[in-house]
Amino acid sequence: MSEFGPDTTTDEVLEGIDLTGRRVVITGAASGLGFESARALAAHGATVTVLARDGDKADRAVAELTTLVPEASFEAGVVDLADLATVHAFAARYLVDHDAIDVLINNAGVMACPFARTADGFEMQFGTNHLGHFALTAGLAPALLRGTEPRIVTLSSAGHARSDVDLDDPNYERSEYGEWEAYGRSKTANALFARELARRGAPHDLLSFSVHPGAIVTELGRHLTDELIEQMMARTQERTPERGEVAPGDSGGLRFKSVEAGAATQVWASVADLAEHNGAYLADCQVGVSGGDLNTTGYLSYLLDDDHVERLWTLSEELVDRRFPER
Repeated sequence: MSEFGPDTTTDEVLEGIDLTGRRVVITGAASGLGFESARALAAHGATVTVLARDGDKADRAVAELTTLVPEASFEAGVVDLADLATVHAFAARYLVDHDAIDVLINNAGVMACPFARTADGFEMQFGTNHLGHFALTAGLAPALLRGTEPRIVTLSSAGHARSDVDLDDPNYERSEYGEWEAYGRSKTANALFARELARRGAPHDLLSFSVHPGAIVTELGRHLTDELIEQMMARTQERTPERGEVAPGDSGGLRFKSVEAGAATQVWASVADLAEHNGAYLADCQVGVSGGDLNTTGYLSYLLDDDHVERLWTLSEELVDRRFPER
């Protein structure tokens, strides 16, 4: 058991830790959890690359971060996860400019957005949350494998309970679109990706984790309508006490965190001694528990289903046309 919990902040996680010489790359770092992670890690010596969808956002974030942590080193980068051309371009430039990455935090995402397709034709949530990060991680793999105790932290969510991943129709070409279902599919894919990445990366001493940050008010909720919020709150209250189980979609009571507490688990995953839990789902700065309370550290069994990970991995490589080093 970790000494930390749901109210732990990023600064508490990092107390006494020196990250001088470590290089960190964070997607979606212009605001919210990504911004707070960048601030906290840089305050302890890490050099942080701040990625955002456009250059102006990234530059503004770096300027603000530099004001907050004037002694730190930041750089800006452009990655629009809904446009793989930008993903590939950034990865190629990074490998020219830098030798290694020690921590990659796949933080950016969209939630419950109206149906849309990415620039490459993928359903927006699956394409952005999973495929964009899959392609970015693949592109940066050479630098990660040269890192010092390299780690990849990918944000999942208790929202995985909305749906298992659909490997037969991942882009809603034949099925009716549902905002929350699509979000659940993408968050399940994030955790499955992290698990398989841990298996493939183990021979290279690479660690990989998925993270549920908790409920935090950030730009992630920008697409939420009143109806979608009502759906979220209704599902939060669902339970099956007679069977002693958590119903799909139940979060056991929604409890909001501060941004500093919300970012704590992904920062903890970036620095804690977790080698024996490689591939795990983390929440509240703890290792997740299958079948537990989704509002704390619990997850549904399909989230880390080894029968799914290989199929998802192969499908993802085909869709983004990128390959990782073989196990």
